Amino acid sequence: MAAYVLQLTTRCFLRITFKKTSLAKGVWCELFEAVRGHASVSAPWATHSRLISHYDSLVHFGSLRKDAQQRSVLLQLEQLHTVMKDYTNIPILLPQPKDIHIQTTSELQNNKSGVKLSSLEENVSNAKEERDMNNTQEKSPKPHPPYGYYIHGDVGTGKTMLMDLFYSFVENRRKKRVHFNAFMLDVHRRICKLKQSLPKRRIGKMTMYDPIFPVAMEIAEETCLLCFDEFQVVDVADAMILKQLFEGLFKCGVVVVATSNRPPEELYKNGLQRAAFVPFIGVLKEHCHTVSLDTGIDYRMREMEAAGRLYYISSEPDAENAVNTLFEELAYRQNDVTRPRVLNVQGREVNLSRTCGTIADCSFQELCERPLGAGDYLEIARHFDTVIIRNIPPFRLGMKDQARRFTTLIDNFYDQKVRVVILADAPLHRLLDQGPMTGEEARDRLMIDELGLTDEASERLTLFTADEEVFAFQRTISRLTEMQTEQYWLSGDHRGQI
Repeated sequence: MAAYVLQLTTRCFLRITFKKTSLAKGVWCELFEAVRGHASVSAPWATHSRLISHYDSLVHFGSLRKDAQQRSVLLQLEQLHTVMKDYTNIPILLPQPKDIHIQTTSELQNNKSGVKLSSLEENVSNAKEERDMNNTQEKSPKPHPPYGYYIHGDVGTGKTMLMDLFYSFVENRRKKRVHFNAFMLDVHRRICKLKQSLPKRRIGKMTMYDPIFPVAMEIAEETCLLCFDEFQVVDVADAMILKQLFEGLFKCGVVVVATSNRPPEELYKNGLQRAAFVPFIGVLKEHCHTVSLDTGIDYRMREMEAAGRLYYISSEPDAENAVNTLFEELAYRQNDVTRPRVLNVQGREVNLSRTCGTIADCSFQELCERPLGAGDYLEIARHFDTVIIRNIPPFRLGMKDQARRFTTLIDNFYDQKVRVVILADAPLHRLLDQGPMTGEEARDRLMIDELGLTDEASERLTLFTADEEVFAFQRTISRLTEMQTEQYWLSGDHRGQI
């Protein structure tokens, strides 16, 4: 009987997931294209209606619940939507000489003797002459770019949905929607590439060159609107360059719309060298309206039709056998054999022990107990549309590294519409275990007491706190809940057709 129930559940699950010709599926996919922003204007009424009218239509047909705060935020975004239709940041004004820091001591001395400047300095001089010429020709200054929006609030309140809805309606080809993790990875790649293209340092020469502003200009040449999902700063390398990077983007006329669980003042809370990061908050607030979306409702937790059984607890009878059967059913539909795979990520190898076509069967140890990051998870998402994650333990406060990786993993999978099947040691709502302190945590607490630090001071020490991980994990639980719904799985099914 148990086997029959398992088989029936699997068949129902696969029928939901893989059916190719279904009116219901077509409706859901149209809805997701419009709401999640994976296509431009795809809903049947979208081409004949403004942004707010489309939102009202989604509410009217029951696809969204009526929410006054969401509609209020969307009204503000609609104003920007109107402006962005005719907006461009081209031509981009060249940076002032102070923005490009390059000096070569011996060449500066030689210049006094009439020696020719280096080719890079010549380019800077020519750029200055060209800019001066353009300034004399332009009678009126370039108009100030429109202000962007920074939307923050609790998990599941609809921030990403509103941003994606706005993005899908913006009639401007020079727009880009990207997860913040992916954006920063791209920025670091560009910086590395630019540094490698510079001439090698020679003996007796001292060269100082700031690559961040040129990278900002390069990005600005590609887009005038950047929409960021999950604006969260946890990496000190990111934190130290954000002020310069976004100053450059804003100077080049880029408009930013971002969503975050944190208000600007709490970004990079308790982070290393946060004092050097704080000026970025002022830059962000100077160029973006700050909007709070705090409905008090997590819409991902509302009752939605489940896509079969996707979350298994290892202590349940036949749980592991059920996951094994599910993998075999999914693999059967792939034009491949079950085998290990090696993914190359920026010269590094990421080994996955069991895959078949676009299906990956991974353990928590493979994904979160190795030094992997957002770039690795994005590469996995690029190759696989369904990932099984086994042996997920309850997260204790001492497991900050694993919790951070798991949060990053789910964030990237969610953004890329990757389906997940979970085999965990605890129910979803109990994955974060804030029980008694471990021996290591107790030693840390003792050290704080011996140092005579107050509670307020100790909370600012990242070494001894996990506030950021606990805060981010709430978003992970919310997203995992949505990722078990039929609606999410149908959007993942459509992903392979885009």
